[in-house]
Amino acid sequence: MSDALRVKLLRTGARLPVRATPAATGLDLHACLDAPIEIGPDVTLVPIGIAIEAPVGFDVQVRPRSGLSRQGVNVILGTIDADYRGEILVSMHTFGSKQTHTVSDGDRIAQLVVSRFELVEVEAVQELSESERGVGGHGSTGR
Repeated sequence: MSDALRVKLLRTGARLPVRATPAATGLDLHACLDAPIEIGPDVTLVPIGIAIEAPVGFDVQVRPRSGLSRQGVNVILGTIDADYRGEILVSMHTFGSKQTHTVSDGDRIAQLVVSRFELVEVEAVQELSESERGVGGHGSTGR
């Protein structure tokens, strides 16, 4: 199997994920809607009309777009496992003083980021090796 991300268009109007610029890390995801929807502070699932097949050994994540985040519209980070074949839905909500946001068909609403990962074994141990940070948690390394 190749390292290609295979994409199935599920509905009329669905678009392939695409990079806005040649060096962009994320592939833009577009809403695929019959009619505009209002997003509010409660999470709304927005369909994009595609399903994917990621190669084994790759991590696929749905991430927010910075331009929407700046406007008070958030996308909740999500991981798409390599064996999932259903439609990708983007979890969106507003935050801060932004009460509602209208999402229309074709709007760029999120990014798809693909990266390599390693399948590691999980091993229970009695002790962990020492490190400079040790057990220091939130904020322990400075600002």
